[in-house]
Amino acid sequence: MAQAPTTAPTNPSGAETVQRSAVGTLIFASRWLQLPLYLGLIVAQAFYVWQFMKELWHLGVGLFTGQVEHVDADGHAHVEAFTSGDMIIAVLGLVDVVMIANLLIMVIIGGYETFVSRIRLDDHPDQPEWLSHVNANVLKTKLAMSIIGISSIHLLASFIEAESTIEKTGWQPLLWQTVIHLAFIVSAMALAWIDRVSTKHPPKPVASTPVVAHADAS
Repeated sequence: MAQAPTTAPTNPSGAETVQRSAVGTLIFASRWLQLPLYLGLIVAQAFYVWQFMKELWHLGVGLFTGQVEHVDADGHAHVEAFTSGDMIIAVLGLVDVVMIANLLIMVIIGGYETFVSRIRLDDHPDQPEWLSHVNANVLKTKLAMSIIGISSIHLLASFIEAESTIEKTGWQPLLWQTVIHLAFIVSAMALAWIDRVSTKHPPKPVASTPVVAHADAS
């Protein structure tokens, strides 16, 4: 007598046992080769901290002494009076260093979390808000926005020194800096649009067919 078809027993835990090849395991483990790169970025961030302290020291010296040392195009240093414009330039330099350090943090944490291994900061009180939903597209968009902020700082510093720049080299450097800044903005908008389109139209999941086992007729 033939028995009705029975469904093959499934794994109660819901996880399928997958046999991975040695080559596939080696390729997947190769992601750890990026670990020295992120450690190197941590060292670069330490260098930026040192650069920040140096610029802060020069700002303090210029503020309390009323003098600042300028280096002209020929490489000759000369001392001039410390003006409000010099202070704005120095503060913008500090902000520039901080924004680049923030960019490094975003690349280190987000890149390691996305491409190497989970950091598992779900229960940590200091977990960054953006890290909970980070992926490759979100990371690229945030990096593009950070680059726009850094470019804005440099462009503002150039506009503050526009008079001396035009006297020395003409207005072409200011024009090209503006064009490059606009190119960064267009690139960021394109990345944000691509991320929005990919989120609105995610890939359709592939439906798995159930495995049915037929018993032999008795």
